Amino acid sequence: MTQRPRLKIAIASYGHTKALKDGAVPITGVEPDFVEVVPIIGAFRRMVRDVEFDICEMAPTTYMIARSLGAPFIALPIFLMRRFHHGGFVVRPDAGIKVPKDLEGKKVGVRAYSVTTGVWTRGIFINEYELDSAKVTWVVDDEEHVTALKLPPNVVHAPQGKSLQSMMKAGEIQAGFTGPAGVGRAGPPISGWDKDSAAAAAADTYPELIADVEQVEADWFRRSGIYPIHGLVVVKDEHIKNYPWLARSLMDAFMASKQPYLRELRGGHGDSPENKRYRNFLSLMSDPLPYGMAANRASIEALVTYSLQQKLIPSRPQLDQVFIDIDP
Repeated sequence: MTQRPRLKIAIASYGHTKALKDGAVPITGVEPDFVEVVPIIGAFRRMVRDVEFDICEMAPTTYMIARSLGAPFIALPIFLMRRFHHGGFVVRPDAGIKVPKDLEGKKVGVRAYSVTTGVWTRGIFINEYELDSAKVTWVVDDEEHVTALKLPPNVVHAPQGKSLQSMMKAGEIQAGFTGPAGVGRAGPPISGWDKDSAAAAAADTYPELIADVEQVEADWFRRSGIYPIHGLVVVKDEHIKNYPWLARSLMDAFMASKQPYLRELRGGHGDSPENKRYRNFLSLMSDPLPYGMAANRASIEALVTYSLQQKLIPSRPQLDQVFIDIDP
């Protein structure tokens, strides 16, 4: 390996990427130029619209939409954020919504129709609870990352000057996602938007639709093997072509960066919400941040199916067209 390209990289700062970003773990053959983008979804948007980075974290649904429209980058099966999605969805107590099927005929708030959190939860509601998603009016208050995406007719934009948070409070929508995906924030994705404590507190006053959600999610995982993926890593096609060793080098670096974080989790260290979430998952799986195709095939296939059902991609791609088939 004689070439050592300088590559611009945009990934968020997590416990498992810290060693990579601070240089403790090198990327063999690469001179990395890490670019900080907060919140990281700003990088997703810049990558799909302007192909600004050489290597970039990206929401899986955003990626699959962009790839189906000819985006010149491909994904590695390195997933930088994981969580389940039966929870994080709240309803107004006066809306008469007891089960997901009751959402039909209602208005539901989600930041953008293609946001991956929304795709996962809708997919679960459709496939596990018999929801007809086409009978729900999905109300959005932000733009889609991929501007060329044609939205289904049951997706509408919130009126000018209103947020999902204010609409939920006024009863203009009857349900919504919590956190940055919906009623847990106000305004567009700018720095600090996911730390809107007032919006988050307001979202917490509404009841979750699915009761005993942690047990339901654990049972679903044991039955299906699906562990929802987020934050995959994309690389420009030209770099994969010009540097055939790059995919392996990146996989090895991300794997090495993850190891000290896993040791911390297993040792009971770290009290951030992210640390607690992954530590809780240790009872379900040996590694709460699995990389590679073998460990993630069921999850990838499920998200492809959900994206098709929700009319986000035109056809089912061959997985080798959207992922480099590589394992740790």
